[in-house]
Amino acid sequence: MCGIVGIAGRAPVAARLYDAMTILQHRGQDAAGMTTLDGGRMRSARGLGLVRDVFSESSVAGLTGEYGIGHVRYPTAGLDQPDEAQPMYVNSPCGISLGHNGNLINSEVLSRELFEEDRRHINTESDSEVLLNCLAHELSQHTSNGIHPVDVFNAVDGVFRRCRGGYATVAVIAGVGLLGFRDPHGIRPIVLGRRESPDGPEYILASESVVLDILDFELVGDLAPGESVLITVDGELHRHVSDRAEGYSPCMFEFVYFARPDSMIDDLSVYKARLRMGEALAERILNEWPDHDIDAVIPVPDTSRTACLPLAHMLGAKYREGLMKNRYIGRTFIMPGQEERARSVRRKLNTISLEFRNKNVLLVDDSIVRGTTSKQIVQMAREAGAKKVYLASASPPVRYPNVYGIDMPAASELIASGRSEEQIREHIGADRLIYQELGDLERAVRGKNERLTGFDSSCFSGQYVTGLEDGYLEALEARRADAVRKERRQNSS
Repeated sequence: MCGIVGIAGRAPVAARLYDAMTILQHRGQDAAGMTTLDGGRMRSARGLGLVRDVFSESSVAGLTGEYGIGHVRYPTAGLDQPDEAQPMYVNSPCGISLGHNGNLINSEVLSRELFEEDRRHINTESDSEVLLNCLAHELSQHTSNGIHPVDVFNAVDGVFRRCRGGYATVAVIAGVGLLGFRDPHGIRPIVLGRRESPDGPEYILASESVVLDILDFELVGDLAPGESVLITVDGELHRHVSDRAEGYSPCMFEFVYFARPDSMIDDLSVYKARLRMGEALAERILNEWPDHDIDAVIPVPDTSRTACLPLAHMLGAKYREGLMKNRYIGRTFIMPGQEERARSVRRKLNTISLEFRNKNVLLVDDSIVRGTTSKQIVQMAREAGAKKVYLASASPPVRYPNVYGIDMPAASELIASGRSEEQIREHIGADRLIYQELGDLERAVRGKNERLTGFDSSCFSGQYVTGLEDGYLEALEARRADAVRKERRQNSS
């Protein structure tokens, strides 16, 4: 998962891009980058690490220009190398810098096509470079005298025709302006905002609406599936929805885990969706276990707190903060490597023993993915003196790989893959394990938004909205295993 932002301003935008990237830092801590458009020249800086580590005051000051894009990244497709950091750049047909959130499921085929048919060389393992070169090639095919909005939109339609997967994209095009587009299924989120300045309207594109709140932009709305937006260098806004657009299938994990609770995605409050998740989970517990003996409900910080509040209330149990988080340790879910994740859990969390001692506690997490964190937290609760330790997940078992931009591509790494719920409970060591039902989760997220007839819930259901080629998951598993072996060799050397 990555975070993207683009601003078409009336004054230099680098400082605001920097602020936006720090707001989106929860979406990726591996690398950060920024590109600004200053007249006909692009200025760029990028590197590995957090936003605050990549950029200095002087480097931000050197990124002049009133249009620009920013990106925060963790490695989903590609290696953990400096040249994998985004935005990425090509100089033909006119100079394009691009950042994207998501993943292409046909990047290997496209990479060969780009080399053999389009005469474009892909220099990294990143599917972002593939997407960039597809856009550049399509733009070169649809350009008349100069580059006009219709040319750009035709090029994006060509990208939709070629690029399969989930992606939300921002780009600056020299002499043209700021471009944003969302995949035909609307899997990855991107919102459009506007604010009035003394010199005219300014526009912003971002992964989450919270960026608009903090930077004082008004939310115009989400880009629709298959929609592209262009703000030209003269400040004009143009919008286009492709005839290749499909129905809404937003990523369920945005609501479960990734997005900030103060964000809106597809006209849905992430915060309210998580409240409803807790209510639905409480109803299931009461139906299956009406005589429960839970003394205290304790969230696994931070994402599960919102769901935990109504759940505790409906169960008639005390809500307690029993796990304290070291906020200077990164999110273990997005850390590159199982061994690093395992080492980080106890550095990241500590127990308040008095909230566990001689109590039956229900730990509530947003999801259980690999099980590494859950197993250690259950053990920590027992060491703190809990009589019984129950565990509830606000989402269903994660049994299948996610291929649209979330770092869980190998089924062998998922604790629920090939295991029953009872086997998962035994492996984690909990006295009882309760999962949310998928139908309840989807109803909780959807609320009253009737437009959302479906979701990308593929990691729960195994149903992929784009479809997958035969052997795709097996090949992905093999590449993942190779990467793990390489990591182990590097750590042991």
